[in-house]
Amino acid sequence: MRPSPKRLPALLLGTALVAGVLGFGTLASAADTGGAGPAATGHTGHSTAVSTRASGDDPDGDGYIPAVPQVTGVTPSTATPPPRYFHEFQANCSVSHTAPDDPIVYPGQPGKSHDHTFMGNTTTDAASTTASLYGGNTTCKAPADASAYWMPSLYDGDEKVLPVGPQVIYYKAGVTDYTSVRPFPRGLRFVVGSPMQSAQEFRAHKGFVEGWECGDSFFNTDIPASCPDRPDVQLNIRFQAPSCWDGKYLDTPGHQSHMAYPVVKPGTNDNMCPASHPVALPMIEFKMAFPVNGDMSRVRLASGRGYSFHYDFFNAWEERTLKAMVDHCIVGGLQCDPRGYDENNPGRGAVLNAEYRLP
Repeated sequence: MRPSPKRLPALLLGTALVAGVLGFGTLASAADTGGAGPAATGHTGHSTAVSTRASGDDPDGDGYIPAVPQVTGVTPSTATPPPRYFHEFQANCSVSHTAPDDPIVYPGQPGKSHDHTFMGNTTTDAASTTASLYGGNTTCKAPADASAYWMPSLYDGDEKVLPVGPQVIYYKAGVTDYTSVRPFPRGLRFVVGSPMQSAQEFRAHKGFVEGWECGDSFFNTDIPASCPDRPDVQLNIRFQAPSCWDGKYLDTPGHQSHMAYPVVKPGTNDNMCPASHPVALPMIEFKMAFPVNGDMSRVRLASGRGYSFHYDFFNAWEERTLKAMVDHCIVGGLQCDPRGYDENNPGRGAVLNAEYRLP
């Protein structure tokens, strides 16, 4: 049975999607509603697109996790604030562990997923819930970010290749009115992309930024057959998440329909949330670097070819810290590091202290 909606604080999305500039993953029109790009019906390729098993966050196992309270009465912002080139901050998080688990798609079912590389929360596994993640240990620079971030593991033949050091996870404004962006609600989770998407769907995905790249090779839908064999060359990928929320659910059966990408405001180049998903939240962008180059013929993802790339996000930020970072950096139109400091605007100060904590 589908839980009845409750009420939650509104959260608004961020940053213009640059993929449209090159004709890949162009933004939808304002007439479009919902959906998080191709294969928006689910995280297929794990064997099932819908979670149908009870878990700590979903006692009846129907896949719907209502927000409490819900965000109602929100209309997408059509305002155009003073232009700011940047409105973002970084959450730099290192790899913590790998496991064939997925607490969003296969809650309570250890070993059922393909292998994933986890960042952020150090305890993430098939049994993870909002309560188990919140306040936990993390590999992110900000201790308040106990969120779980994960993606399919990368292999070179039979050897797993793990990103080294803090990886860049941007929190941006995906809408033109960056002042309308709100923090994520605790427990929000979603899947970006699909392991079953085709090469064409991957390239046309609204989250596509530069695809796979290494050296001077960019916009690849699949992992390049070779990369320059130099110490300074790594395999990279950037991929953006939807940032407009329906305000009703922290998760839905396909793990995507409660989120949507921005749409284009008619008659303008401005981006706004669709009426079906009016709450603007930060737009997450994965910018991952894998230490592999040279002959790439045996490099693959645990989920398959390079175009099967996708990732998951499970929010467990401490609320005061996330709000302070969003308000100072995104709403404030700054380009912040993980401390909430913009070196180009030193007079604006930092959000966090030297230990990456709220003072």
